[in-house]
Amino acid sequence: MNRTLKAFNQTIEDISVLKTYDEAILLTPITEGKWSIREIVAHLYNWDKYNAEKMVPFMEDGAKLSNFPDHDTHNAAGLRALESKSAHEIIDLFVQMRTHLIARLAQVDKQARFTIGGGKRAFSAESFAKLFVRHDGEHIPQINAKLEGSNPR
Repeated sequence: MNRTLKAFNQTIEDISVLKTYDEAILLTPITEGKWSIREIVAHLYNWDKYNAEKMVPFMEDGAKLSNFPDHDTHNAAGLRALESKSAHEIIDLFVQMRTHLIARLAQVDKQARFTIGGGKRAFSAESFAKLFVRHDGEHIPQINAKLEGSNPR
């Protein structure tokens, strides 16, 4: 679990460095028709918030956790909820929430196995966290590619 939480923690560092960039670059879509860096960070924050509030508190041995919400609906609602926040404010929110989520995951009994939705696969807190480490691994390269050649302020 320590390695997984370290990977989760690495994303905090990857996102924190974004505060050194001007808002303008963080508001520009990563490619035409795609989210901006601000929206990607809001997306990551929204999933962390959901997991910290709706999933981790119920991770007990034998538990049947609720299914994940519809991704498109969840993502759209998350972006709407943060539409009045600047990119730098969202970065701060992300760092706070990810730190909280890591602490919550670390408290889950390592032996506890649970299912999600109607699935039969048994998850541990670590295997659950690995899903989102992989999710981070999809978005961090997108952010880095967008910033390539850009200088911090």
